[in-house]
Amino acid sequence: MKADLHCHSHLSDGKHSLEFLVQRATVNGVTHLAITDHDYTNPTFDTEAIQALTLINGVEISCDWHNLELHVVGLLVDPECAALQHLLVSQQAKRRERIAAMDALLSQRGIPGLMRSLSELPAVSLSRSHVADFLVATGASKTRQKAFKQFLGKQGKVAVAPEWCSLQSAVDAIHAAGGIAILAHPGRYPLNRRRLSLLIEGFKASGGDAIECAYPNIAAEMQQALAALARDHQLYLSAGSDFHDAGARWTDIGKFPSIAAADEALAVRHHPRWVRNSATLRACQYGPIKPTARRRSRGSHRGTPGRISRACVHPRRAAAQTFPVNQAGAPPLPAASCREK
Repeated sequence: MKADLHCHSHLSDGKHSLEFLVQRATVNGVTHLAITDHDYTNPTFDTEAIQALTLINGVEISCDWHNLELHVVGLLVDPECAALQHLLVSQQAKRRERIAAMDALLSQRGIPGLMRSLSELPAVSLSRSHVADFLVATGASKTRQKAFKQFLGKQGKVAVAPEWCSLQSAVDAIHAAGGIAILAHPGRYPLNRRRLSLLIEGFKASGGDAIECAYPNIAAEMQQALAALARDHQLYLSAGSDFHDAGARWTDIGKFPSIAAADEALAVRHHPRWVRNSATLRACQYGPIKPTARRRSRGSHRGTPGRISRACVHPRRAAAQTFPVNQAGAPPLPAASCREK
């Protein structure tokens, strides 16, 4: 088994299509792939079944912990869960509002057209990365790095603070959808060891299930420290490439350090929810994908699906179904209402 449990498509801030990700994973020998786009659950696809690759329903939710932006990956989530969709639709709306505010600030500086440009992209979840690309494309900035430093960082010319959900809300939504909540790349947050320990403690107290301890460019000392924190707090361990762009040499699908052999018993594939869903995973093996056409609801934002064809989510939902997404946000449902009984 070779699993990459964290990557992104062009439906959020990745550069490539879902088909590209699947093909890349297959070429790189990956057996299990989770596409974890930011604040968006990918639609399922019309496929030709083969045994080479298993796709896992995933998402990465941006959230706030003591004024620090965190990312929580959800694996094995039911994308039809109304409680999860309620949160994600809200997050997507806040993303659009943030980018629109940046558009207004850029226009005041003589750099118009951001929202018009982004409306042509396939992205559902807009991000500062898209704004950085726009600034480079228009010549307002020479590189993405300079765009963040000059325009988009906390002290940037068009900086707009995000409004994310709480860490607790992210974990609760993932659990409501029957998923496993994983703290993404903990070693990348600007925290000293004491604060990092407090974060892991807080994540566990919020009901978190696992932490990523293996991802590109992680120092061996940090990987060992995260594994120790996981043991101390009875958390599982996950691993993933956080792949966004084939042009970035620092990462690729399936390319990241392995979880240490001594910690294999803590691998997230041993989590009870993963074990219970093993039949589902076997039932949801995909071949070359053909994305189902997405239809927009009247008045919905460009690129945001109104009704999405979904298939092979759980064994009892194997037939293709459609799930109506309320663009204005559906009322939250009790967490238990979305779980497999």
